[in-house]
Amino acid sequence: MTTPEPRRENVTPSHELVYRSLRSSIMHGEMAPAQSVTIRGIADTYGVSMTPAREAVRRLSAEGALQISSTGRVSTPALTNERIEELASIRALMEPEMASRALPRVHLNLIERLGRINNLIDQAIVKDDAITYVRTNLEFHRTLYLRAQAPAMLAIVETVWLQLGPTMQALYARLQRREASNHHRTALAAMKAGDEPSLRLAIRADVTQGLRMLANE
Repeated sequence: MTTPEPRRENVTPSHELVYRSLRSSIMHGEMAPAQSVTIRGIADTYGVSMTPAREAVRRLSAEGALQISSTGRVSTPALTNERIEELASIRALMEPEMASRALPRVHLNLIERLGRINNLIDQAIVKDDAITYVRTNLEFHRTLYLRAQAPAMLAIVETVWLQLGPTMQALYARLQRREASNHHRTALAAMKAGDEPSLRLAIRADVTQGLRMLANE
């Protein structure tokens, strides 16, 4: 009789944990544009060796979330106006399409959930909490786009969000908002009515208006 092999538990590698956490921080605007980081600092922050920290930086650099200079300096991107305009254009093309694909699978419970997320955006604005504002704003969009069942498109859109993350705090400060975007409310009304053209227009306006305002200043 053979002895069964010990059961192996699925343990997430340390470089993956560092990557996910650092990626989330960048995407949600917890780091400023052109903010420097070091491999040693990342390793110390997450309690890991240099190797997983270096691997996380390599992956984030490949996604455009971090930049590595010729001298080896690592920093978040400081986007030019041209780059902001380019990323806004990508969002304008892809996100209305994802919303359109999601609409046939939208149901009342989802609309109510999106409404609750929008209320959290309002609360973040009242508290002047830029990080929560950016995070919940992206949560609103991602929750809708997941219904599109288009993982390749969502992956591209999330890479754009990742590159824009540090810039979003600057955008938040300049807009000086006092309430959640009216475009979200228009989108919610369009979802309830099953109005695909209005939904596309609302999402397009929401994802580009602020970014292009920032680029044109």
